[in-house]
Amino acid sequence: MEKTIIAGPCSVEGREQLREVTEALAAMPSVTMIRAGVWKPRTRPGAFEGLGEPALRWMQELAEEYGVKYCCEVARPEHVSLCRQYGISTVWLGARTTGNPFMVEELCQSLKGSGMAVLVKNPTSPDARLWIGAIERLQAAGIADIKAVHRGFAMYNNRGYRNAPLWEVALELRRELPEVPILCDPSHIGGHRELVVPLAMEARQLDYDGLMVEVHPHPDSALTDSAQQMTPDGLSQLLDAYLAPTAPSDSNADPRLTPLRQQIDDVDHEILSLLARRMELSRSIATIKHDRGMAVYQPKRWESVITNRLQLATSLGLDTEFVKEMLEKIHAESVRVQLKL
Repeated sequence: MEKTIIAGPCSVEGREQLREVTEALAAMPSVTMIRAGVWKPRTRPGAFEGLGEPALRWMQELAEEYGVKYCCEVARPEHVSLCRQYGISTVWLGARTTGNPFMVEELCQSLKGSGMAVLVKNPTSPDARLWIGAIERLQAAGIADIKAVHRGFAMYNNRGYRNAPLWEVALELRRELPEVPILCDPSHIGGHRELVVPLAMEARQLDYDGLMVEVHPHPDSALTDSAQQMTPDGLSQLLDAYLAPTAPSDSNADPRLTPLRQQIDDVDHEILSLLARRMELSRSIATIKHDRGMAVYQPKRWESVITNRLQLATSLGLDTEFVKEMLEKIHAESVRVQLKL
């Protein structure tokens, strides 16, 4: 299936900057659309916050001159009105907007009947339900062309990324809404241009439907997100790798997969059986704690468990961050089970 490739600058900084990047991207047949930030409210005031309507005017002129399509972020109904006025037929909802159902509903009302396509970036928090809810609101408003954009999540520990990928959240959205294409935004996940290519290739392995990449003619001097923007040449090299032919996606093409998948099924059954037994033990412990008037949560015991299990995980060659997250979830469920008794 043909991939959707959206690329362009984080922000429109001037007419010549927009022309330069548009000319470069228009020469790449695989680029579907050019992204360009028009309104850029920053986390803290005083930074460059976009040029607003003048940028839309330049986009309209250059779209006609180069035969390209642009898209930009909207956060208020008046943004939608101006985009329609200047011929912008695709808009996206940013992470902060997606996380606010009131804002999403207002935008849905302004988008209703417009015929515009909408890209929905994931919310800043790793909440698949919030992301799905924004898409469902748009669907209820009659928006037919909707794509999700995975741009990573703000976490206490982002593991070296600007926003932790948490691929499993995007895969949960795909499971719930299989009809909605998902694009990967490796620029915002990585936060550094050297991470964009490996992240894009991970998205390819997960069969995403395309990419949304920040591209600037002179990224080091960009007024916003300078560290994560690529040059047009960098994008061209990325697309050569990303769009290279792949092996058939038929999951049954290789007979060696069947016995291995059966073994995984068996292991999963064992894991779930062990988890059920662990919760039974937690219930027995809860009874004793109740009889003795002990608190359910025992911090010294929990610290000992975490230390011991992470040492074991290391000796087994397992990722300690993964194991720690798993143990924390199991412990939270164990506490919940004990509190019910």
